[in-house]
Amino acid sequence: MLLKVRRDTLIILLLAFMLIFAGRLINYISFASSYQSDDGIPISGIMVKGNDVIPIDFIKYNVANTGFRAGSYIKGGMLITSKKTLPLDEAIHNAELHATLSTVPGTKLQPIVAANVKVDNQTGIVVVSVVEDFSGAIRKENSTQ
Repeated sequence: MLLKVRRDTLIILLLAFMLIFAGRLINYISFASSYQSDDGIPISGIMVKGNDVIPIDFIKYNVANTGFRAGSYIKGGMLITSKKTLPLDEAIHNAELHATLSTVPGTKLQPIVAANVKVDNQTGIVVVSVVEDFSGAIRKENSTQ
């Protein structure tokens, strides 16, 4: 029993398969040729989870200012940046503190009540999980006035 498939449908399916395959191939090649440093594991990026209102760029900027940015690397239990060297535990604590200082654009509201920063020592990926609570942010705003 043969299924009848039109020629244009077959061409579209073949092109879709080729695009998916090419994308996967490029992804694997870029990972294999990624920068390896003898100094240590370079910080390769920051991922943010749990935010609803605050833009990801604001949180990434605040965490990057603590030393988790391109050009920094992890060697042993130390975070080495272009300006300073500090213990990884201290850098993680500073990143958690600075992530909670992120504000809603155009206001002084700081709805992030908790942040958890995890650093993968094998890949250099920094994962920031945040918890937003606007009842606490409103109380902070009212208490500063």
